[in-house]
Amino acid sequence: MSNGTPQVNDPELLAQERELVRRAVDGDKTALEDVVRRLQDPLYRLALRMTWRPADAEDAAQEILIRVVTRLATWRAEARLLTWAYRVGVNYLLNLKRRTPQEAAGLSLDAFGEDLVVGLAAQDYAGPDAELLAREVRLTCTQAMLQCLGRDERVAFVLGEVFDLPSADAAWVLDISPAAYRKRRERARTRMRSFMDATCGLANPKAPCRCERRVTTAVAAGRVDPRRPALATHPVTPGGRDLSRASAQMGLLHDAATVLRSHPDYAAPRARTEAVLALLDSGRFPLLTEPGE
Repeated sequence: MSNGTPQVNDPELLAQERELVRRAVDGDKTALEDVVRRLQDPLYRLALRMTWRPADAEDAAQEILIRVVTRLATWRAEARLLTWAYRVGVNYLLNLKRRTPQEAAGLSLDAFGEDLVVGLAAQDYAGPDAELLAREVRLTCTQAMLQCLGRDERVAFVLGEVFDLPSADAAWVLDISPAAYRKRRERARTRMRSFMDATCGLANPKAPCRCERRVTTAVAAGRVDPRRPALATHPVTPGGRDLSRASAQMGLLHDAATVLRSHPDYAAPRARTEAVLALLDSGRFPLLTEPGE
């Protein structure tokens, strides 16, 4: 069990969340919708980092949202509402039976790095939408890198290095001690840094791989659809970082964590959110009124 305590730096904001959740649990439909809309995009981004593909992330995020909302009465404000929701989501994602293609293949970072170098073209791709497709390669490739980590290391890396959660919060989410969390995160960070420093030209300009030289291979292998790029054209949260802003931030620093962090603020598909609200409104998933999981 975790012996860490999450950080709550804004007691006033926490009090507002407690009041919102109280209203939702008491049957206020508007409050319940507000809870769902606050959590939907961060939970979707967590699911996307863990499951790799948007379609799988949509399924996972929908299930996580239902679990979160039907357990609202068990939230005791020991952490921010989103931090608590991450805990519910991580528990679901770590135990997800569906495996990503990389997990199913047992793909290691070493094997992935060899594949990247072998698939490089001699020149940058110069076909239609060259810049867009190079960005799609980057986003898809960094997603695939994460899948080469075991789930425990992957989620520790995502929470700390990508989502920038404080160690105490991330440890609480994972239900382990802060010391155990830091050790797990550092192990993942070291593996990622070593891999990207040797392979990825974005993290290390001297490394061999270039997104612009992976386009032809990625398209031929079906990893990138030139007609419908899944990540480079993905909707983003209103007011959040779009692809250009995320890429600009990455360009300021050649660093493995920066490259992996520089995805847009992807938005959960609104149709899925409406489906969750419709399910809750149907009465099939009543909110729990007693403490417990």
